[in-house]
Amino acid sequence: MEHQTYDYIVVGAGSAGSVLANRLSADGKHQVLVLEAGRESHPWSRIPVGFAKLIDHPAANWLYSSEPEEATGQRRIPVPRGKLLGGSSSINGMVFVRGQAQDYDTWSQFGNRGWSYQEVLPIFREMENYSGDADEEFHGRSGPLKVSESFEGGPIYDMLIEAAGEVGIPYNPDYNGASQEGIGMTQSTINKGRRMSTAYCYLDPARGRKNLKIQANALTDKLVMDGKRCIGVRYTVGGRSIEARANREVVVSAGSINSPQLLELSGIGQADRLRDLGIEVIHELKGVGENLRDHYSPRMLWTTKPSLGLTYNDKGRGLGLVWEALRYLFTDKGLLGIPAAPIRAYVRSRAGLDSPDVGMAWFPFLAGPNFSLAKESGITAVTQILRSESTGSIHVSSADATTPPAIRFNFLSAQIDRDVTLEGMRVLRRIMTAPAIRDVLSGELSPGVNIEAEDELLDWVKQNAETTYHPVGTCKMGADPMAVVDDQLRVHGIEGLRVADASIMPTLTSGNTNAPSIMIGEKASRMMLAAV
Repeated sequence: MEHQTYDYIVVGAGSAGSVLANRLSADGKHQVLVLEAGRESHPWSRIPVGFAKLIDHPAANWLYSSEPEEATGQRRIPVPRGKLLGGSSSINGMVFVRGQAQDYDTWSQFGNRGWSYQEVLPIFREMENYSGDADEEFHGRSGPLKVSESFEGGPIYDMLIEAAGEVGIPYNPDYNGASQEGIGMTQSTINKGRRMSTAYCYLDPARGRKNLKIQANALTDKLVMDGKRCIGVRYTVGGRSIEARANREVVVSAGSINSPQLLELSGIGQADRLRDLGIEVIHELKGVGENLRDHYSPRMLWTTKPSLGLTYNDKGRGLGLVWEALRYLFTDKGLLGIPAAPIRAYVRSRAGLDSPDVGMAWFPFLAGPNFSLAKESGITAVTQILRSESTGSIHVSSADATTPPAIRFNFLSAQIDRDVTLEGMRVLRRIMTAPAIRDVLSGELSPGVNIEAEDELLDWVKQNAETTYHPVGTCKMGADPMAVVDDQLRVHGIEGLRVADASIMPTLTSGNTNAPSIMIGEKASRMMLAAV
């Protein structure tokens, strides 16, 4: 077996891992190895609309799926995860949402020192290079991650904003600013028509450093332990087995699916579960793989009158697609340059709440499978409870690292999730039947106006909803018996090992999880370098 030695080893070059690779190697003092199981890149990743092409593409996607459950109508729900440099930031919808101050203050109130909103806000500012009008208190201008205001415009968006106003939802030009509440255009990790993945913004600028090795196509199958200390990793490249040692620390940034999987394969997790699979128990941590949360979202569909030519179903077919390609080529705009859901809203499901608990977003087209353009003209809208209380699990089903883990979401098990999901659907219906927009719609295609009773709507959700691809929490941060890492992201009971990615989130953030994951990578690098 080949052997190597570094100061730091980062397992996973995704949203957080790419950040760590850049920051840990920046001063040139430390030898850093970053391992990525997937490939270097994919041609579709560069183009924003490529998210629709990569959502089920095995060359760039792990293509996980959940176990059949009652809340999913016994369906297997797709769980796409990026399998290339940049991880899911290289295949996602490029939506940039920090969440609410309440999200991080809740983490802090759980005893996680340093994670309150006022403590993480400077990190968000420092990582961001924001273009457009913004309050400097909340946005940065000189960070590595380029974030843009939406360039999209047109009658569909104007009508949605006006319709939302007619049902009491205000316009908000900056949901990442002082308040998240209201409807506004999506902020995105797109710049000059190109996806701003962490591979592009963090890894590429660091490639020339002699003290950084970026190894793609490297499957890490085990952490190397010396008693209760992690001293390295074992990985394979092209059939060769390699052991890399870390003089300082190993940080696992493989994501909410693969991070708990690697811990369990290495003997860290629930003892009885590991023994049953023939895995030697190194350290018992009951929380590994538990506390899985995600946004479970029904996709509601409305048809529009095709003669109006308002949606990309009308403008993106035949010669229209040629025009959209030319438009993108010369202006970076149009169908090929938009993020997933260019307009979104955050609302309260009931009076008396301190902040929004419902998120919703619209696609300016009727979506077919995997966000393809349907033949009919229309609008797609999704809604979800922002802070889901239903928790599931991810656990290995084999001692073989190439066997996918079993993913059980346990969706809708919390009553509040059921209540708020249904109320979100009702709010969407009120918006879509408001005077400003109802005359351009020809009907509610799904679930359909005939499905209105609460039990019928809930059954429809179970049969049709999908996730919005935001799994978190499977190596949660905290000090309780089910916590996996402490507030410095060090694995409880193990020296020399941290986890830094979305898996450490104790609870969901209020929106898309890519921005918080990048922040976690930034904060982890600061804590690691401060410990030197």
